[in-house]
Amino acid sequence: MKRTLLLLLLLCMAAIANAEGQIFPETNDVTWAGLGTDENSSMPLGNGDVALNVWTEKNGDMLLLLAKTDSWSENGQLLKLGRIRLKLIPNPFAGSDSVEQTLKLENGEVQIRGGRNVAHIWVDANHPVVHIEIESQKPLEMEAKSEIWRTESYHLDARAVSAAGFFEWGANPNGLGFEPDTVLPARHNVVCWYHFNTHSIYPLVFEREHLASLLPKYPDPLLHRCFGVAMKGGGLQSKDNQTLKSVEPKRLFRLDLHALTQQVDKPESWQAALASQIAAIDATSVDDAAMAHQKWWADFWNRSWIRVTGTSDAGKVSQGYAIQRFMTACAGRGAQPIKFNGSLFTVGHDLPRGAHSTERNHDPDYRAWGACFWNQNVRLVYWPLIETGDYDLLTPWFNMYVKALPLVKDRTQLYFHHGGGAFVETIYFWGLPNVSDFGWSNQGMQLQSTYMRYHVQGALEVIAQMLDRYDHTQDTDFATSSIVPMADAVVTFYNQHWKRGADGKVLFEPAQSIETYQIATNPTPDIAGLMSILPRLLALPTALSTDAQRQTWKQVLADLPPIPMGRTAKGKLPRRGKGDDDDGQPTILPALKYGPSRNTENPELYTIFPYRIYGVDKPDLQLARTAFKARVFPFDKCWGQDGTQAAGLGLTADAQKTAIREFTSYGNQRFLWFWSKNNDWIPDVDNGGSGMITLQHMLMQCDGRRIQLLPAWPLEWTADFKLHAPFNTTVEGHVENGKLSRLKVVPEEREKDIVVMPR
Repeated sequence: MKRTLLLLLLLCMAAIANAEGQIFPETNDVTWAGLGTDENSSMPLGNGDVALNVWTEKNGDMLLLLAKTDSWSENGQLLKLGRIRLKLIPNPFAGSDSVEQTLKLENGEVQIRGGRNVAHIWVDANHPVVHIEIESQKPLEMEAKSEIWRTESYHLDARAVSAAGFFEWGANPNGLGFEPDTVLPARHNVVCWYHFNTHSIYPLVFEREHLASLLPKYPDPLLHRCFGVAMKGGGLQSKDNQTLKSVEPKRLFRLDLHALTQQVDKPESWQAALASQIAAIDATSVDDAAMAHQKWWADFWNRSWIRVTGTSDAGKVSQGYAIQRFMTACAGRGAQPIKFNGSLFTVGHDLPRGAHSTERNHDPDYRAWGACFWNQNVRLVYWPLIETGDYDLLTPWFNMYVKALPLVKDRTQLYFHHGGGAFVETIYFWGLPNVSDFGWSNQGMQLQSTYMRYHVQGALEVIAQMLDRYDHTQDTDFATSSIVPMADAVVTFYNQHWKRGADGKVLFEPAQSIETYQIATNPTPDIAGLMSILPRLLALPTALSTDAQRQTWKQVLADLPPIPMGRTAKGKLPRRGKGDDDDGQPTILPALKYGPSRNTENPELYTIFPYRIYGVDKPDLQLARTAFKARVFPFDKCWGQDGTQAAGLGLTADAQKTAIREFTSYGNQRFLWFWSKNNDWIPDVDNGGSGMITLQHMLMQCDGRRIQLLPAWPLEWTADFKLHAPFNTTVEGHVENGKLSRLKVVPEEREKDIVVMPR
């Protein structure tokens, strides 16, 4: 009854809100007719820490593949928690053409319905528990079985390790060992299993990177990490150690899946902690938990929205935007950030005994590109969360860097004998570069991978994101605990790592310009990043930093070389920075000097995004537009930035085309928005994140207190939107035929800072 009343209340609230212009997410719900086939027929679900892939099979079984943000194995691999198979006997879904499976974005639920038989599946937004509630027309029996695929220890040699998605360890002549899960004896009608890390790669990473002396200072986060699930439900009893079965036929069933990760001295301690967690969760009625769950999702969707109509492509963009935001919420509130290569929604299937995963045929734990976090990719998931007001979802991303600062600073001191700290592009969640990039037999201190050797500018972008969050929230505690420590370490590194040239300016050499130009002098992204963040750091309230820190920031800003400039060569950038073409146009270069390209990025355009030195209504707009037109590597999906940079320059047609491209980069699974792997893995969530940024910047761009609306909005698209802006501001409106109406700015005094950009 409570839940019914809550749903009625929420519907009334939605109706009132819709009258005011808010578009609730029901319009983007996904419904499938007919049963699925296998794991490639799944839908996503989650509470930010615990996530599910949910699907059906032709026999009417329902399957749930469980994941968690912190289930790191002994090898640093983010493992699944397990898979549950639900059978109903007799099965009302089997052989039925009327079965529908619906993903309800508005309340974070999957419904599977056939006639008057329905299963409600939801992950409690406030607790680490999954609820499956089944209502049947007639009494039936239910069976829930835990399906475990990690059943025995095995070892992979170096070649097999690399094929299995562990490219970081492909050069290790000893290969890697893998441990099984443990299934506990069923008792008290509870089925329980766990994975306990009896060993860890962590010490080996330190040893190979010549950091073994730091091991006593930084405890191993993998060793004795224990994670698993307990499965229980009223009216159910254990059939065996992996199966629960109903005591008698019933019309109503509820199954609960409780998840926990802890570092413990022994598995028994984890079992005791899980029992305490279950007791605490069970102390709240499921109806009360459902009410709080519904409220969390209602509040989430009320923070922000963009609905686009006007063309068929507009509808696809609108739905893609909503679903990407939903998937981010499902996986973005845990202990570690979202993995760019699939988030928590990778899938796979059991392999024959003795077979091991490859990209073409793999178990559910597989993901291409390994266990590390790649700044270039992950950042795109997090940029749009500033304009959506999802600041809670930003926390894991920022925390990973801030928590790793002490180790990163100690590493810098040991390697280079100076202060500060540098984050290499690819890092384990504790802050060190992956061992493959460092070099398995590297006797020196500099990374051997030419793609990563000097690639440290990503930390500047993280600081830029932090500063945007501060601008929005004015949260001085966040500035003190995160921005200033991060900026102090990173700017100090830039100040002390490179010498000054004859002109007194910092000479960034040896260096590289992103991954693309691996031999470079004075790379544009690093210079632009420092030019962007240093004035903003100096503009922070002086009480937040020390005199010495501000003096360093001023000195580095004064010592920066100019952004490299040149002229286009027959409409394109000079390929190797060998000089200018006198017949070309003034343009921005990737670096002062640069070698051959080895990737497909446009470093010169970092001056537009993420660092916003050039853009709409800013000086030298034509210079930046020339650089965009002359870019060597057009790239409009995955981690490409064409759309966002086009929007930043007011190039409406280019931005619109890219937004469509990004939000229709459908994968090969039934759930289209598990984006195609592109250059990464399925779902390619950085592709969806990039699409979100593009769409947001087409509608709104902020510069200090100034809020620019419609800087790159196409005439044929209609939009209803609510976005967040600096100084705790929200901007809500309707745009149709290029005209803005129903503008609502909170607080009202910020309306004077609104500028509607001319077409």
